[in-house]
Amino acid sequence: MKFKAIVVAALLASPVAAQEVKIGVAAEPYPPFTSPDASGNWVGWEVDFMNAVCAEAKLTCVITPTAWDGIIPALTSGQIDVIMSSMSITEERKKSIDFSDKYYNTPAMIMVAADSDITPDEAGLTGKIVGVQVSTTHEAYTQAHFAGVAAEIKTYQTQDEANQDLAAGRVDAVMADSIALQAFLDSDAGKACCKSAGMAADDPAILGAGVGFGLRQGDPLKDTLNAAIKTIRENGTYDAISKPYFAFDIYGQ
Repeated sequence: MKFKAIVVAALLASPVAAQEVKIGVAAEPYPPFTSPDASGNWVGWEVDFMNAVCAEAKLTCVITPTAWDGIIPALTSGQIDVIMSSMSITEERKKSIDFSDKYYNTPAMIMVAADSDITPDEAGLTGKIVGVQVSTTHEAYTQAHFAGVAAEIKTYQTQDEANQDLAAGRVDAVMADSIALQAFLDSDAGKACCKSAGMAADDPAILGAGVGFGLRQGDPLKDTLNAAIKTIRENGTYDAISKPYFAFDIYGQ
């Protein structure tokens, strides 16, 4: 009985292990949000944000690189627990998964060659080849708004591939999140080839209501993550994380 009492006391004294959560990120670099560094460690604004949320929620979060076009099936099949990959909250995606509250919201940009006079609308893209990453809200937007006027909508597995084809002159324009494209435009390669044609007109039905964590439907983690997002927004952690990356409020409207 004495031995049993010692065991019980030891168990009570031991800290409860934090819940381990597999966080799925798109396997390709997506600066400044998620990218592997030279050592293979994932860095970027979303990684810093994730670390703050997981610390606040007392979760042990493990980044799990996953192919973008299979990231929702990976979630629903249980290979990962949460999607954190700049995924827009849309009604179409809500048919198969759930979302946390938004944690940022930025407009979509049309990027073109440095000497181009293309405008970010149907008139400007008529007869042009438009590049876009597959299985994104931006692909859905280009199909809805430009398929009838563009010469071709060319899809890519990664945004980097689309950017490189624009630089090489194989497409006339690309569309993606403005922050991700601005990061490319600020790079040496981007400065040498390209410029912003401006922001695409908003279409919330397609582009969504901001970016959130993707979760399985009914997962109680949603409430845990929402509470943590709210706390770090209110206590200044969110702003402190964002300041080194952005000169504006990425949270948006």
